[in-house]
Amino acid sequence: MQTKPFRIGTRGSPLALAQAYETRSRLMAAHGLPEAMFEIVVLSTTGDRITDRSLALIGGKGLFTEEIEAQLSSGELDLAVHSSKDMPTKLPEGLHLSAFLPREDIRDAFIGRAAKRLLDLPQGATVGSASLRRQALIRRLRPDLNVIVFRGQVDTRLGKLAEGKADATLLAYAGLKRLGKLDVPTEILDPLTFPPAPAQGAICVESRIGDDRVNGLLSAIDDRPTHAAVACERGFLATLDGSCRTPIAGYATVEGDHLRFRGTILTPDGSRFHEIETSGPAADAAALGEKAGEDIRAMAGADFFESWT
Repeated sequence: MQTKPFRIGTRGSPLALAQAYETRSRLMAAHGLPEAMFEIVVLSTTGDRITDRSLALIGGKGLFTEEIEAQLSSGELDLAVHSSKDMPTKLPEGLHLSAFLPREDIRDAFIGRAAKRLLDLPQGATVGSASLRRQALIRRLRPDLNVIVFRGQVDTRLGKLAEGKADATLLAYAGLKRLGKLDVPTEILDPLTFPPAPAQGAICVESRIGDDRVNGLLSAIDDRPTHAAVACERGFLATLDGSCRTPIAGYATVEGDHLRFRGTILTPDGSRFHEIETSGPAADAAALGEKAGEDIRAMAGADFFESWT
């Protein structure tokens, strides 16, 4: 019988806390447990502390998870809540992504000062984004635009925009929804022309492999369609050695037992890209994503990937 509260690790941003609170609420409802049985433990990560440089220059996605995962591995935490798109494809030994909450909107939101739509921005306008995927997609659609690095929490980026440091920026629509900022976007981008990051919009829970007590607790809130879709997308990403150093997009949809996936890779300047689509049993989600990654790599050829180094 559990007597001590389950310790939930999270970053301290408003969005990270909203995700941790949602996870706690779902666990309380699924198991009939009081709020006192869950302790939210806020940890500062290197990725949170260094905001003046691109993640590609300082170590990649793992900088948002290392401190949290160290405490999870040591047993100081029972579980950790993350934005799935922030998770490296290779996790520390002994840890796994054991549950996914029902996925929010996968799309990107455009927030414009100089124009309400990306395609309507004036010639040479400045767009701020920290994501190499978004930067490449912007350049593909509008090679005339000036794209600069924009990092920080949601309110930090919106503050920079309000101060005039850029004419527009982009954020995940899911995050804005979770923060109740539905009035912020001026355009919601079509995922066919502006595909999302793999795992965008999905909250994941990380735990220790073999911790039956915690994994049993989490199985009750695991959304199987989201789990399968993200497994496919992460398989695609892993095959292509995806990190914050590479412009990769991809999303899967699950209907019943069937999964459909669409993936895109781009050169950083957006001038070249390749797309792939596949489908198959949701039970084979990870393998479908991996095969799509292998196929698009062969399609693009070795010289394409030289632009990523």
